[in-house]
Amino acid sequence: MNLITKNLEIMKTKNVFYLVLVFAIIFASCEMEENIKPEDQSILPDKFMVDIPDAISKSASKKSASASEDTISGDEIYAHLATFIHIGEEAAEVVQEIIWAIAIYEINKPMTISYESDDDGRVKNLEVIEDAVYQGVDYEFRLTATDAESESNPDGGKAMQIFWNRNPVKGVAVLKPYNIDRNTDDMLTDVMYEIYYSEEGEVNGYEAVMIVQIDEFPAELFDDKFAMDALKMFVGKKGDIIDVYGNSNHPNAQFFSEEVGFNWAFVASGKESLDIGVAELGLPPSTLDETRRSILLEEYSVKNVLTDEINTWFLETWGVIPDSASLSGYLKNADDPGYFDSEGFVSGGNSPGSEYNDIEKRLSDLVPYNPKDISELLIEFE
Repeated sequence: MNLITKNLEIMKTKNVFYLVLVFAIIFASCEMEENIKPEDQSILPDKFMVDIPDAISKSASKKSASASEDTISGDEIYAHLATFIHIGEEAAEVVQEIIWAIAIYEINKPMTISYESDDDGRVKNLEVIEDAVYQGVDYEFRLTATDAESESNPDGGKAMQIFWNRNPVKGVAVLKPYNIDRNTDDMLTDVMYEIYYSEEGEVNGYEAVMIVQIDEFPAELFDDKFAMDALKMFVGKKGDIIDVYGNSNHPNAQFFSEEVGFNWAFVASGKESLDIGVAELGLPPSTLDETRRSILLEEYSVKNVLTDEINTWFLETWGVIPDSASLSGYLKNADDPGYFDSEGFVSGGNSPGSEYNDIEKRLSDLVPYNPKDISELLIEFE
């Protein structure tokens, strides 16, 4: 299995480095120096995100690889899960920081102001109005910020729009990093992301819900076949439990066969107090028009897909397929679900202890999004 191990290790290393580096550039370009929560008299919400336990959101495990050349490690299999969840959480944190930064302008009523950005030195226009609608939902307020010199452009120079209600807090933030900070790399001109946040409890009794979407990432411009072009992630908080599910789309991804284009589909549940988590992964085709959990996470489980891909590669290369026992042993850490603690991957398929029981039970009710919808994701300003 040496050649397979090397190929998968290259895939993991390139993709994680690539994603963390590029999204760090995007998020850094949006961050504000100010970090001030809105004052009591501000109409801005003082919270606009759900925190995710480190066990399922770290960008890399602290543990060293525990597998031999004859077994792919759990950290290699699940590295993408932590990376994509971490990216979604970073996007939400940027929105939170921007809202706090805007608080210095004492947004306590409908108003219009202009200011010079500390990031790119360009003038930004900011307008707050009452009674706004976004995607058919009524909100108390809408804040729109534009890059003044770009308002004649097709996108109107819009940098961000935030729609929100105050009690309970509910809102949507849409951002275009390029118009927030023109120091953003020109390749990322069209990248947009959207954060939905609600404390209404309208979704399955969660006390807080967050949905993160990232779109128009130029995967085709990067020399990496595993580049991501879109992501959508749901996060729900219920007491000590955080549920997460979603998909990232990789239109040029290719493993060992001729098939090209995969979603990285995932569901996970974590316990904040113990910083532990449980997750299941799937690798459905990007074009798959399917919503059933049995298809997305069972038929297209990581273990099933990698088994098929490796068998195909061996058959086309050597005219034989690997011994089933050897291949099963090689992929033993791909058994669902995967278990995590604060240090990273613990085991696959077998629970480390009873403390995981309640979050493991939750996975059966969590389903990723339709892969086709993620590959066709579109985020727009109002």
